[in-house]
Amino acid sequence: MAIIEVKNLEKTYRDETETTALRGLNFSIKNGEFVSIVGPSGSGKSTLLHILGFLDRLTGGEYLFEGKSMNDYSDEELAQVRNKKMGFVFQAFNLLPRTTVLENVKLPLLYSAVKESLWNEIALKAIDSVGLSDRVDHESARLSGGEKQRVAIARALINDPSIIFADEPTGNLDSKSGGQVMEILEKLNQEGRTIILVTHESYTAEYANRLIKVKDGLVEFDGPIVKEHKQQNGFIK
Repeated sequence: MAIIEVKNLEKTYRDETETTALRGLNFSIKNGEFVSIVGPSGSGKSTLLHILGFLDRLTGGEYLFEGKSMNDYSDEELAQVRNKKMGFVFQAFNLLPRTTVLENVKLPLLYSAVKESLWNEIALKAIDSVGLSDRVDHESARLSGGEKQRVAIARALINDPSIIFADEPTGNLDSKSGGQVMEILEKLNQEGRTIILVTHESYTAEYANRLIKVKDGLVEFDGPIVKEHKQQNGFIK
């Protein structure tokens, strides 16, 4: 079953001038897929992720999430779905620097219906799943870049989302830390979660099973990733 379906998706920004970021995209993503969205700077890939993640609205075409059109959601309903069913991991981590790992991970529960008495238990489980149980009481400002991103993943997992959007999650990391982050995302996909990754790095994109290339606001390629010479070259065939 398709969890995401876009039909002639368009996005135009109208400020002093009119800029078209997406020009009519068509594709669907099934529940449980791991998809990498790649493309050059300015291609529209981050704009696309923001629309798919209910962080921005489209200006043309249609976007169906779990069979329901985005246009049928109020802003409040978009926020509810985003909090309950979607998790987000960004390049900049977006952690509160003077707050502990535990407090950072618990933050999304403030907007949930989960009883406060259960927050610590749920957060500790998420932190353990990314291998940071020994950092629970550390302030996030004192963590390495790789550790910060793992905290961000734990926070994304806190409401048990069915889909995780990752926007350049390894962009601020060295290759070793980036590999650790990608292995966590790969494991989450193997557990049944849908992963949608935006990246410009080929070694990162190769963790997915499917590649969508975006160029000038259009889908240039959509198909399976053939992983060859990964250890030697780290490129997508």
